Amino acid sequence: MVDLTIGSVISQGLIKQDGEAAMFGLPLQLPTFWLCAAVILFLIKHLIADFFVQTQWMVAGKGKASGWIGPLTAHSAIHAFGTLAICLALAPALSWLAAIDFIVHFGLDRFKEVFVRCASVTPSDPTFWRLLGVDQTLHGLTHFIFALCIAAAHSQI
Repeated sequence: MVDLTIGSVISQGLIKQDGEAAMFGLPLQLPTFWLCAAVILFLIKHLIADFFVQTQWMVAGKGKASGWIGPLTAHSAIHAFGTLAICLALAPALSWLAAIDFIVHFGLDRFKEVFVRCASVTPSDPTFWRLLGVDQTLHGLTHFIFALCIAAAHSQI
């Protein structure tokens, strides 16, 4: 079990000592197996969706000034379906996370693409890679939150 009890956090009152977390309703202990399984599956899902399944039409289209909705919707839907598959396998009651993943992925990618286009940055510009790093990190944090939810669902069983 992953023990989330940290003395400084308890002393600051962010986590109650009766076994429930004040933040997001997470329990103080999460099953390590389910947390690790979910994190690994989300990493694999993201790798496949962003770097193997994403087509050139999606890559080029989602950054355009017009005609971007179709490519970005298709790309975000692939991510949502991957999240749905993970949730159905690990915690079916959390299948609604797929809709959240669609919305978050859509918003993050659109923001990045608009910024790239408006700032006229290209892959030869370090700013492009910084933006990509921020984008990928935010997607990873989103997936980590999903993994925490899945692990928390299994701590209730």
